[in-house]
Amino acid sequence: MNLPLINLTPAAPSAARRQVLARRVRLLVAATITYNVIEAIVAITAGTIASSTALIGFGLDSVIEVASAAAVAWQFAGPDPEAREKVALRVIAVSFFALAAYVTVESVRALIGGAEAEHSSIGLVLAALSLAIMPVLSYAQRRAGRELGSRSAVADSKQTLLCTYLSAVLLVGLGVNSLFGWSWADPIAALVIAAVAVKEGREAWRGDACCAVPLANTRADAVAGAAEGDACACRPGCSCCSADGT
Repeated sequence: MNLPLINLTPAAPSAARRQVLARRVRLLVAATITYNVIEAIVAITAGTIASSTALIGFGLDSVIEVASAAAVAWQFAGPDPEAREKVALRVIAVSFFALAAYVTVESVRALIGGAEAEHSSIGLVLAALSLAIMPVLSYAQRRAGRELGSRSAVADSKQTLLCTYLSAVLLVGLGVNSLFGWSWADPIAALVIAAVAVKEGREAWRGDACCAVPLANTRADAVAGAAEGDACACRPGCSCCSADGT
């Protein structure tokens, strides 16, 4: 029995839907910028008081996150966001590399004998809040960016997700240091985050965002996409069909 072929690829969003998605991305970017400005001020101030390089580094990461989100905001402020996408991706990539460089330098300095940080209740609360808020912002922006087909929005959502990892590292580092005095735990974990930042920066520079671009809505394109990638017409190595959508 020959069954009819069913196109499993979603159609590209309509013009009206694209306007809704672009507005949603702008709102999410604005929320990300506002939160990270507050986070940077609190983290850098608390880190200076407690002599905590981890807190200061976390605050500087927030500054980089603002730069990344601002690049996306600039892109979608123009009449033709797609024309500005390449520049926005370059800014996001550079922000990843800058973050990786800073985290690496500060981690090495801490491991070879940096000043011991004091307990910081403000730092612990800030890290816990960021750990709860950032995944929500990241998921919402990544979902809207993929449906819209914006590689820069997806790349910026990865920057926000990386901030979530740093929040977890900061929370564990401050907690372990306060409870056990193990000052080496935070810089070791931060080096792993730096490696992830380099990887994400390379992908943003190349413009890789896996399934960011809306998939084709014709049968021929669907077959061609499936031949090149997986069942979702993703390129080889992508995981857009995974449960978490990462």
